[in-house]
Amino acid sequence: MPANILSGKPIAEAIKSEVAAEVADLRSRFGFSPCLTVVRVGEDPASAVYVGSKVKTAAEIGMISEEIHRPVETSRDEIVAIVDELNSRDEVDGILVQLPLPKHVDEREILERIDPLKDVDGFHPINAGRLTQGHDALLPCTPAGVIEVLKRSNVDVAAKHAVVVGRSNIVGKPMAMLLLQENATVTICHSRTRNLPEITSQADILIAAIGRAGFIRGEHIREGATVVDVGINSVSDPEFAKELFGDDLEKRLATIDKRGSTIVGDVNPKEAIEKAANFTPVPGGIGLLTVAMLMKNTVKAAKMRRL
Repeated sequence: MPANILSGKPIAEAIKSEVAAEVADLRSRFGFSPCLTVVRVGEDPASAVYVGSKVKTAAEIGMISEEIHRPVETSRDEIVAIVDELNSRDEVDGILVQLPLPKHVDEREILERIDPLKDVDGFHPINAGRLTQGHDALLPCTPAGVIEVLKRSNVDVAAKHAVVVGRSNIVGKPMAMLLLQENATVTICHSRTRNLPEITSQADILIAAIGRAGFIRGEHIREGATVVDVGINSVSDPEFAKELFGDDLEKRLATIDKRGSTIVGDVNPKEAIEKAANFTPVPGGIGLLTVAMLMKNTVKAAKMRRL
């Protein structure tokens, strides 16, 4: 029986509606709206799209949102000065520096410069440390979105074996910590893991976050598992596309022909759908939760600082 598809759209819309209600309550009871400021440096097209989506969504749910855009040649000192100013502005509740930054800028230094109480991406070491110790913190948006999808789709996590493939600071490591907080037994796998299919095929919940198109195949998946695909990759080879897509193959091939590529996650969707009980699609799955959770973090940051 084909997998139940866990669409991210209704869950993301529900979260945004809940956040909009919180924003309206803050405005009516305390006289302010949370403010999100996004800093973008350079002309990366994907970054421009992502930032536009974040700023637009914040405005739609009643927040104050602003974008600070600087050219690619902006110096390290200028970017530091921007972050320092935003840290000092009391009306700014959330600061997000869109990655990637130009190569001459140390991303880690800039991210660590952000006030942890305004770190709505959840990347600051203080927030990472609080998460590791099980304390309340601003959480990385994508892993937090995964937990929301599992909970709101009635996928039990407690006492289940969860396997996370990927160990990045942005997704893999915080994902493991959040699953532990939900009382799962967690295994982390990565590029140096031996006998990967042997480990992943034991998972009740398998989370793929490695950045390799269609890497997780049927052999990696236990029959009846829940498979969460966090990856976003471009595929331009029609022959590779035929290995990945089933019922929607013709649509995907048409997209490659028209646009030069189509989007796929880290999981082979054709094979996953045949073995998994639940599966998050790409696009239309976890990616939609990232912006929604950013909005939720901004409201949380405003409450932590102001109330």
